[in-house]
Amino acid sequence: MATNGAPEIPLAGDPGPGHAAMQQRPWHSRWRLSSVADVLERELGSSGFDRAPWVAVAMAVGIILWFVLPGPWQWVALLGLCGLGALCGWMILGQSRFVHMGMACVALSLALGFGTGLIWARSAMVGAEAIPAPAVEWYSGRVLAREEQPARDRIRLVLAVRDAETGTARKIRVNVPLDQAQPEYREGAVVRLRARLMPPSPPMVPGAYNFARRAWFDGYSATGSVLGQIELVEPAPPPSGLVAVQRALSTHVRSKLQGSAGSIAAAFASGDRGAIAEADEEAMRDAGLTHLLSISGLHVSAIIAAAYLLAIKLLALWPWFALRVRLPLVAAAVGAGAGIGYTLLTGAEVPTVRSCAAAVLVLIAIALGREPLSLRMLAVAAGFVMLLWPEAVIGPSFQMSYAAVMAIVALHNSSPVKRFLAPREESWFFHTGRRVLMLLMTGLVIEIALMPIVLFHFHRAGVYGALANVMAIPLVTFVSMPLIAVALCFDLVGLGDPLWWLVGQSLDLLLNIAHFTAEQPGAVKLMPQMGMGTLALFVLGGLWLALWQGRKRLLGFVPTVMATLSLLLTPAPDVLVSGDGRHVGIVEGDGLIMLRESRSDYARDNLMELAGMQGEPVTITDWHGARCSRDFCSLTLRREGRDWQLLMARSRDRIEERALAAACDRADIVIADRWLPRSCRPQWLKADGRFLSREGGLALFLEEERFTSVAESEGEHGWWRSRRED
Repeated sequence: MATNGAPEIPLAGDPGPGHAAMQQRPWHSRWRLSSVADVLERELGSSGFDRAPWVAVAMAVGIILWFVLPGPWQWVALLGLCGLGALCGWMILGQSRFVHMGMACVALSLALGFGTGLIWARSAMVGAEAIPAPAVEWYSGRVLAREEQPARDRIRLVLAVRDAETGTARKIRVNVPLDQAQPEYREGAVVRLRARLMPPSPPMVPGAYNFARRAWFDGYSATGSVLGQIELVEPAPPPSGLVAVQRALSTHVRSKLQGSAGSIAAAFASGDRGAIAEADEEAMRDAGLTHLLSISGLHVSAIIAAAYLLAIKLLALWPWFALRVRLPLVAAAVGAGAGIGYTLLTGAEVPTVRSCAAAVLVLIAIALGREPLSLRMLAVAAGFVMLLWPEAVIGPSFQMSYAAVMAIVALHNSSPVKRFLAPREESWFFHTGRRVLMLLMTGLVIEIALMPIVLFHFHRAGVYGALANVMAIPLVTFVSMPLIAVALCFDLVGLGDPLWWLVGQSLDLLLNIAHFTAEQPGAVKLMPQMGMGTLALFVLGGLWLALWQGRKRLLGFVPTVMATLSLLLTPAPDVLVSGDGRHVGIVEGDGLIMLRESRSDYARDNLMELAGMQGEPVTITDWHGARCSRDFCSLTLRREGRDWQLLMARSRDRIEERALAAACDRADIVIADRWLPRSCRPQWLKADGRFLSREGGLALFLEEERFTSVAESEGEHGWWRSRRED
């Protein structure tokens, strides 16, 4: 007890004043908190928890959350929570008992917040406001890029033009018919043309491709097509550098090989894949072989591996050099140079740069005598890409590339696989058999890892991709690409024609594999809708299985099973409505009824894809259960014992308001591409021009009496906000 105002000094053995506060807290609460913290700290310390991959994951999650959260105050709140998490982790570090917990909290919180801030800053710096409305005008601009697309009878020009009203520079992309595509229209030329331009379109319906978001980060203010002839105002300077080499190489290869085989060879040699026939490209996609058409990890790795092996074998023949210099270091430098040169030659697209960066990291690890294929290496490569192009995280290319590599690394670093591949005394037959079986198993694991991502983005996936890749990847890596390289070398002395014939045979075999696989029954799995939560569960399960150690990694199957059940129980939409109200798809039985015939395949393909349908749709006027006039069509849908009356506008002519109001009263759902009067009051939903301009495209689920809209996933992001303000 303190007396005369003197401070109270605890005696030896006195628990002090904090003890009273601890005594006031229930004993079971103290025990629970301490036990949970101790268990978590012990698990982090004993399970080989590697922070580097999880830091890259946290950074990617921060980027994704910026896209998912609707507006600025949510983004600021997320950044505040990240700062609070880092502060808590720093305080935990002060207690020596929980070092692993503190370091994990600090690292993950900072990475999460950094990812959010990075993509926010990137959007503010590169985002391009779309033009307010469709326009047909004359434009003068400089050609920034030219993309050959002979398979679609056109080329694409990217132009820098100046807005006549505001005086600001804009970046636009226009399609030019092939018969007007003069060689003079190339990078650096100034042209004058009349074009019909459109603002980059948002998703047609929920879950469809979001071109407006892609255009925002690519800097496009408008896209469209040329009307009439193009006038060359200022010729382009003579092509030079890598652009000239790329064009000449592509032209040379296509002159040696015709058809899709020549186009694929040109894609391997120079990155130009615009001439591949649509039927062949679709077969490659359904067979799970599309990744072979884009210059990515497989091609870059093949070039680097070939350069590395040639360098180390040839230099080993020079004894004086081999005794004085570390050959792996020199060979790694040669391989890195070859990979970087090939990346630049093929256009330095984001997937190619990403693959090149990862491959160079592998070479550095080999040169230093470290483990070349590790999750840390993968995390560094992913961090490099996210620093330069954070928006790539939400794209299928980034997700599929890193999911595939992560699956390969995790599989081959697992103990059972290491034991299976361990050297042993055996015959050549069994040695080769184990390698082939491991190749098949690797392909199967990759297909399983990629299936949720492919279904989420494309709503369809090839089922037999593992089997097709077992044959196609060795064919491309060890036959087609080496033959192309040797044929180009022999062309220097005019002896390459026999080799080009062999190249054509190998690529025709690749296309035959693709068509045979795609034509098998059940070769394609359709999935019209997959929610973000379902994909998140798949990703969580995959990351846990890949990044954790020991038996605890098996807990990753829990979210994976939950995601699979959620996917199987996800219903398909009953009605799909485009954002402009002109295109409506109605699921009835095993077919799709469309309100209008589309002049292009884009609307039809989107509606069929999101409805999970194959075959040809039926126009509503040809459907026996529909009643149509010149202005409206009505249809009755029966779902779960209830009849739903749909009324859909077909024209924009003025209708007598009283008759329209009476028709709306009898309908449950009214859909129109124009604004309807307030007197039109259907029983459940009025999706007219006013409503659709605010909400965008719709997906209606009648059994659950709910709908989803494009606006729900867009929030206040720039590419959607500017559209609503207009």
